Amino acid sequence: MIRFDNMPPEVMQAMCTPMHEILPRAALPTASSSSHPSSASPYAPYSHSQQQQPPMSGALYLGGLTAMNDPSLLRQHNIRHFVQVIEAAWAPPCRADDTSYGIDIRDKENVDLRPYLEGACQYIERSLRTGSSVLIHCQQGISRSSAIVIAFLIRNHGMTYDSALAYVKRKRACVKPNPGFARALMEWEAAWRSSNRPGMQRRFTS
Repeated sequence: MIRFDNMPPEVMQAMCTPMHEILPRAALPTASSSSHPSSASPYAPYSHSQQQQPPMSGALYLGGLTAMNDPSLLRQHNIRHFVQVIEAAWAPPCRADDTSYGIDIRDKENVDLRPYLEGACQYIERSLRTGSSVLIHCQQGISRSSAIVIAFLIRNHGMTYDSALAYVKRKRACVKPNPGFARALMEWEAAWRSSNRPGMQRRFTS
């Protein structure tokens, strides 16, 4: 249960805001560019010396059901892909196509988040590359959806759990993965780093 007593104003304001932009649109690396490192991230450095305008990725948003249920807001921000991290009878069903990715979990400390992270991150990456924006949402945009965003920042931007959490909090002040999700993310980060040791070609960039 969320308590509202002694809650900082910026946190209350964030909770009342349907969604926040976490990552803006960015130039995608092109096959003809030899100036950027090999990377699967849509945010790899791009050579400005090239004459052609580079293709752009979509933006990444974090929010709650209020954002998901506002078609005009989604159109305004070119949001056409969704990661829905919620298990609730009142949640809209995931679409049976590649525009949505469903993770049916409750916001409970004993839920193991790790089996869902790689698939969600791959979906977000593919979707951003289409040029459309992505909304990651749970019920309130506080715990479940923020955990997925943090995982994406760890995997695709090389952030630590602490730096990713701090970054997302600056964008949406109310985010707070539950303690079980936090532990799962730190364990997942450690496993990811052990499989991407120095000397191996890095897949992702910060």
